[in-house]
Amino acid sequence: MVDFESNYEIDRVANFIHSRNFTRVALQFPDELLKDSTRAVSALREKLRSLRRSCSEVNGDVKDIGLYVMADTTYGSCCVDEVGASHINAECVIHYGHTCLSPTTKLPALCVFGKSSITASNCAKSLCNYASTIHKPILVLFGLEYAHALQDIKEASVVESANLCGTTSRLEFNFADVLCSVINPTVNSKTSDGNEGLVSSSTAVEGCEKAGGTRYEIGGLTWNIPDDCKIDDYALFWIGSDGPAFANVVLTFNGCEIVRYDATEDRLLTDFSQQKRILKRRYYLVEKAKDAAIVGILVGTLGVAGYLSMIHQMKELITRAGKKAYTLVMGKPNPAKLANFPECDVFIYVSCAQTALLDSKEFLAPVITPFEAMLAFNRGSQWTGEYVMAFQDLIAPCPTEVKNPSKEARFSFLHGGYVEDFDVQENGQEEDKESPLPLANVMEKVLQVRDKDPRSLIKSTPNSGAEFLASRSYQGLDINDYSPSPEPFFIGRTGRASGYNDEKSEK
Repeated sequence: MVDFESNYEIDRVANFIHSRNFTRVALQFPDELLKDSTRAVSALREKLRSLRRSCSEVNGDVKDIGLYVMADTTYGSCCVDEVGASHINAECVIHYGHTCLSPTTKLPALCVFGKSSITASNCAKSLCNYASTIHKPILVLFGLEYAHALQDIKEASVVESANLCGTTSRLEFNFADVLCSVINPTVNSKTSDGNEGLVSSSTAVEGCEKAGGTRYEIGGLTWNIPDDCKIDDYALFWIGSDGPAFANVVLTFNGCEIVRYDATEDRLLTDFSQQKRILKRRYYLVEKAKDAAIVGILVGTLGVAGYLSMIHQMKELITRAGKKAYTLVMGKPNPAKLANFPECDVFIYVSCAQTALLDSKEFLAPVITPFEAMLAFNRGSQWTGEYVMAFQDLIAPCPTEVKNPSKEARFSFLHGGYVEDFDVQENGQEEDKESPLPLANVMEKVLQVRDKDPRSLIKSTPNSGAEFLASRSYQGLDINDYSPSPEPFFIGRTGRASGYNDEKSEK
């Protein structure tokens, strides 16, 4: 059992704060770890005091360090909450618990993954038994909470492999490494072609930098495979729980055979048909998004580096597709919040890779990722099976050229007919402000023409919030009398709704 100070790495956190001379530090805890926050702060403060005493004997008096606990983050708890930290003018953030290790924009951060209990010998036994049944190389990935036991698992797997195969031949495994635990703010830099790009200043793993081959990164893990191999040639062995990090791996490497070792129950799970069926639903949402006329862009993060670039890129993509875009900032989305925007046919959720996938079955409109939006709104795009969760991998290095969009009607699989996007024609040329027909054009777009013939042309729904409001039967309170003279007061009912006074008198 891991002791408290070792689990929360009190010594390492204190040395990090003391060595960088931080005086205002934000401590970010997820909901499940808030119960330990006061104890962790007390232990950390005591350690910092001892470090200050030793330092004050040499350099004199040292300023006190303010520690501030943050909870109930605006967005996902796996991301560093720079917005909350800015409210207290924090100089850095100490992030506890599960993290996606997304790059920050302004503040440095130290991530404390925690140390979940695991029996290395049992895990190594399951790993070797699985490897002996297949004829593929094994790539071992893990949740960051098990990073502390990685070396023990490696040593135990060597022993277990020797017991199974003997000393002449042993099973070969490729273990991933932790990318980093210290996140420094991402800076904008000029690439070799003169375009601006995002460069992370986080310290990379030395082994992966020196090793040759193709480098992969996902969820804070990194590894290399030889140049003559593909990732689909490997079988993935995941150590950890069935959480967002594992779902990210399953969708990103959907062409690989994947198994999961559950350390809490000490068993190997091999059936992930449910996760694979998620891909079929995501493809359905892509087809549904193609028929959308009004698109809402949900801002799912204000701290992950590059989110503004992705929002601007999504706006340009939507505009070129002949659709109307609205940007919405509302914290964590839920069905009640998004129901306030019934005019939006689809929402694009710009957030970190581990929170981007929302199950929108209960939502009035589907919620898709930026990658799915690129498939839906780029004419001629086809899904090859590749799936990208991190929006940083989709940011264009330079602004895309605005080409004249196709004016041809497209076929809708959901409607079973051809659909004409009206704004495609309008965005390709400037509007004539002196034209006497703008109102007629708006009314024509509000109309929806259908026919029993499946080959008929279907005209799109309203293409802006104003048109949607005009097509509604109820548009809110309407004051038709514009008389400047005051109106007399009317005495309304009194009493309770269950029985007003005038109703009681009638009885």
